[in-house]
Order: sequence, then structure tokens, then C-alpha cells
Amino acid sequence: MDSAKSVLLLVSGPAGSGKTTLCDRLRGTYPDIQRVITATTRSPRTGEVDGQDYFFLTDKSFKDKIAQEAFYEHALVHGKHYGVLKEEIDSRLDAGVDLLLNIDVQGAESFRNATKHNPELARRMVSVFILPQSISQLSERLFDRDSDDKEEIERRLIVAEKEMREADQFDHRILSGTRDEDFAALQKIYFDKKGLAS
Repeated sequence: MDSAKSVLLLVSGPAGSGKTTLCDRLRGTYPDIQRVITATTRSPRTGEVDGQDYFFLTDKSFKDKIAQEAFYEHALVHGKHYGVLKEEIDSRLDAGVDLLLNIDVQGAESFRNATKHNPELARRMVSVFILPQSISQLSERLFDRDSDDKEEIERRLIVAEKEMREADQFDHRILSGTRDEDFAALQKIYFDKKGLAS
């Protein structure tokens, strides 16, 4: 693999935008693209493997790594720490591996800040925001998923409105249409960053 062309593709967007489905489809279509493995202090769920699903760290180990500035970004979510280790990104990009990271808006901002001091990361990274056509489209998708109650959906929609205001901070915005349209747009961004013909 050519490490000079390896790419870090950040995909973000509100809950219900379809970003996880898009990421899964891109990895399914292009098996050479690997998912970034994040670190967490939560306990492994049944069937989860350390180093494959997550890097499972103790609270002390995680906090030590924060002190060592070992993370590109990290956050406390529901009392558990989550973060992306610099080594996990840098070593795999240097090995010529293309990486895909499904990330929230706050995490994407941390990566953008990191590129200001890391020209190599800036050269390889491209950020994409999946932008719903409207809050009503997003609401419809969340209710259709039937995985959350009404209160949770309403909470997610409030968060989504804030996140959508950050869309212009990303390198690319995909105005969400059909799944095939969204995938074609994401695929083109990936190809363009790689310098490949679509």
C-alpha cells in the first residue's frame, strides 16, 4: 500500500442522518478501508474483543493517557470515557491504511484543531457532514427507526439542530437524499481525496 495516499475520512452528522449505515456500506464495498478503533473505560459487552471492537482501558490508564496527550480527542459520555488514540491513527496511516471514523461534531472539531499543529494529519484528513434536508426529515427517520421513545427522539432533535449549525465547518456536506445518492456522494469524496477516478 502507498502510505503517501492513505486517507483519514471523518464522517459526522446528527442521529438519524444515516451516517452509520453509510460508513458500514463504504467499508463493505471497500474492505481495505479500516474502522478506527476507539478506547473506552466501559466494560466489554458480550462478544466484544479488546483491540478489535474497542481498546478497553481502566480509568487510571485512560487518565494517564490524557495527561500524556495521547488522544486526538476524548469525551466523557454517560460516566464513561471514550477517545481516539493518536497512535491508533498515525501508525496505520503511516502503514498505508485508509481509515474511517464515524464521529460526533465535538470530536470532529478536536481533529480539526489537531490539524493546525500536525500538517501530516491535515494532508490526509477529510471531513464530511451528512446534512438532513430538514428537521422534519430527520424526525421522520428517527420515528421510522422505532428504536427510541418519543422523549429520546425529541432530545435528539434538539441536539441535531445545534449540530446542523456546525455543518459549514466540515470540508464537505452531503445533503441527504436517498441512501444510494448519499453513498455515491461519499464514495466520490473518498475517491477525490485518494486521487482516483470515480
